[in-house]
Amino acid sequence: MDDIRRVHLVVHGRVQGVFFRDSTWRTASELGLEGMVRNLMDGTVEIIAEGPKESLEKLVGWARQGPPASVVEKVDVTYSEPTGEYLSFSIH
Repeated sequence: MDDIRRVHLVVHGRVQGVFFRDSTWRTASELGLEGMVRNLMDGTVEIIAEGPKESLEKLVGWARQGPPASVVEKVDVTYSEPTGEYLSFSIH
């Protein structure tokens, strides 16, 4: 079995109102990840995902670019042990 991990991302920049959440959902779903994405009050986007480390690394790489209309300035990345609390990937 692959090394299952959890990653927590906070994406800074012009990331709200540019289909970032929907694009994240599509990307994470294609990668077979579980978790969620949501806008935060400070204008950032939070992503929590669980799955194989290789797939999580692909999601992190994607988040550093984002969808075409976004301007990603910085991504805070924290890896940890998975909790298994998610059954799919969803937009909040």
